[in-house]
Amino acid sequence: MTYPGINGLLPIKRKIMLVLNNLRRLSTSQSLLFHSSRLLNSTVYLLLGVRKLFIQAQETPNPNSLKYFPGQAVLGSGTRDFPSRKQAGSSPLARQLFRIEGVEQVFFGPDFITITKNNDFEWAVIKPDVYATIMDFYSSGQPVIDEEKSQESDKPCEVDDETVLMIKELLDTRIRPTVQEDGGDIIYKGFKDGIVLLKLQGSCSSCPSSVVTLKNGVQNML
Repeated sequence: MTYPGINGLLPIKRKIMLVLNNLRRLSTSQSLLFHSSRLLNSTVYLLLGVRKLFIQAQETPNPNSLKYFPGQAVLGSGTRDFPSRKQAGSSPLARQLFRIEGVEQVFFGPDFITITKNNDFEWAVIKPDVYATIMDFYSSGQPVIDEEKSQESDKPCEVDDETVLMIKELLDTRIRPTVQEDGGDIIYKGFKDGIVLLKLQGSCSSCPSSVVTLKNGVQNML
């Protein structure tokens, strides 16, 4: 699914939202208010101006996660995981996405955004707000990551031995690209007593098939 971006027609959005606010004051039926709100919100997205920003949504193996491509760089390189609202302080975009009711996790890749929803919410309710939030954010010119507030940094680590270097190379070249294709990432956490410690992020962290991915995919390769 693709939605056009915003370019100069924000007054239309404001007028429609004004109608929505008036409807909210006049309506006495919660059901009528809800459905009218969804209709007006959908109209907002369809009337937004055309810009070189086309957001595509792609399904992942996790039914509660969708991968969004804004048509522009998100991080450019690397990944960043925000498993909760409290951990989104370094990203203005992640903070705005967490304001959407039902959003449980946010994950950024080089050119994509993975949204994981609460199981109690339907995508039909969440998706329009996600599209609008991403479009509004990219129109604002804000940075995706506020480096001054970023608390994430690479911790000094011991020099890797040959075995660890081989494990990391295998992860980076054979495994991580596949996991990132599914809207997540897999992070090396350590190697001790012949056991490789890994952490799944993004759509993979709560995916029903995560255990299968680890055991059948990663374990066999290693």
